[in-house]
Amino acid sequence: MLQNNPELKSKIDQLWNKFWSGGISNPLTAIEQITYLLFMKRLDELDQKRQADAEWTGEKYTSKFEGTWIPPEERNWPVAEQRPIDKRTLRWSEFKRMQAEEMLQHVQGKVFPFLKDLNGAESNFTHHMKNAVFIIPKPALLVEAVKTIDEIFEVMEKDSRENGQAFQDIQGDVYEMLLAEIATAGKNGQFRTPRHIVKLMAELVQPQLGHKIADPACGTGGFLLGAYQYIVTQLAINAGAKNLKPDEDGFIRTSVAATFDEKRQFVLQESLYGYDIDATMVRLGLMNLMMHGIDEPHIDYKDTLSKSYTEEAEYDIVLANPPFTGSIDKGDINDNLQLATTKTELLFVENIYRLLKKGGTACVIVPQGVLFGSGGAFRTLRQLLVERCDLKAVITLPSGVFKPYAGVSTAILLFTKVWGVKDKVTKPATEHVWFYEMAADGYSLDDKRTKQAGFGDLQNIIAEYHTRDAATDTDRTVKCFMVPRTEIADEKNNYDLSLSRYKQDVFEDVQYDAPSVILDRLLKAEVGDADEAELAKVQSGIVRELLELKGMVE
Repeated sequence: MLQNNPELKSKIDQLWNKFWSGGISNPLTAIEQITYLLFMKRLDELDQKRQADAEWTGEKYTSKFEGTWIPPEERNWPVAEQRPIDKRTLRWSEFKRMQAEEMLQHVQGKVFPFLKDLNGAESNFTHHMKNAVFIIPKPALLVEAVKTIDEIFEVMEKDSRENGQAFQDIQGDVYEMLLAEIATAGKNGQFRTPRHIVKLMAELVQPQLGHKIADPACGTGGFLLGAYQYIVTQLAINAGAKNLKPDEDGFIRTSVAATFDEKRQFVLQESLYGYDIDATMVRLGLMNLMMHGIDEPHIDYKDTLSKSYTEEAEYDIVLANPPFTGSIDKGDINDNLQLATTKTELLFVENIYRLLKKGGTACVIVPQGVLFGSGGAFRTLRQLLVERCDLKAVITLPSGVFKPYAGVSTAILLFTKVWGVKDKVTKPATEHVWFYEMAADGYSLDDKRTKQAGFGDLQNIIAEYHTRDAATDTDRTVKCFMVPRTEIADEKNNYDLSLSRYKQDVFEDVQYDAPSVILDRLLKAEVGDADEAELAKVQSGIVRELLELKGMVE
């Protein structure tokens, strides 16, 4: 994995430093520009590999760099005035040999427009790339970036050969590390969910091929990628794949769909849907999934809380870490949302409930305030989760999980929709709720988030959740236990879902020495082994006061 390859990490750090010194210091802007270059490089390599494979197998393959390309703005011109571009000159392996000034002009004016037009005018990718711009300002920066990316790919190839890890997975690690550089929360409270938390949540919901999966606040697409990798890994294991080893967090993952036939690949690609209100995040999400082998991701620019978003009962699985902070304008809120609030953390959970099909499952990160907030909307939401859904689990996370972005205390809610929006609830859906108090996630809980030995509680959570039993998980002095719905819903608890409400603290019985013994110890520290006669002669105020205290307690 990337954390265990210091050479690769060093090269990526070099790339960041080059962009910083070259005048592109905004992490999001730098990631966009680096991503475009990674795409150009990967597109060329994949195309050459597919050509070679086609020659070996005899299958027909048409290169993306075969023939000529006419820029979209020239396509309505008279043929005589059009300026067709030889696609071969758009390959990374061709333009990287150019002189600095020529390379910058060529990439800006020809290669990047070709990249934007890659999947055709009607594709989702082309639509969201329409306003993308290539803004590397200096020829020297482009030359250095191209050189460093070539070196990164060489290290990736070496790592793949020596450690047996799929190249596509290493490439994904590189991209995930680039995304990790977004070290400040966005204006809407956005921040990236750590990959090991994404994997944990995928293991809890266990998405399957054919499930329709969504993230209504998808950011860079981490949860969709997590679901994709879980499904691909399970299919690979079922097909007898070898050499799949646990990663540094104890999870077995691959993103290579080598066991897929064309039908399975199509079903999976049509299963993943993401939405975000930040155009940059949409582009990064598209690129992230495409870098992992998903050719045409369904990620769109949409505000899923607004009146314009009307989907309901569409998805089998929802995985999300929606924005925690801020409020939405009351006039913009979707009319179908019934909670009397403008708080996004509450509205997103209600909206996720609405998005689920009956029998569909959601795994959502929320601030812990949602679990115990006293406002009417907080209680109403918790009642909805307990009565209209089967609320399976509440997992509290340590406050450092989202550092350096934020130190807020969070929790994972896992629930399955049982009663629809318009159904009359004849019986509350939840019988018992499983609580787990995560103390460690395998990383330090400071801003550095350094990898620690072991997996923290990650693998224990998965094992305990999938073997939970209401009849036996009754000891509330341990880190996980089950609580009946009747207790949660009673008048005293009023649908409070905070773990501390139900956990029983164990107080250790500590034996203390008698006061006279403690005073003897203090006297000895002052005057040594003097007897009482000698002590009486000592004029020290401290000794005199200690003797007086000793006389009072004896």
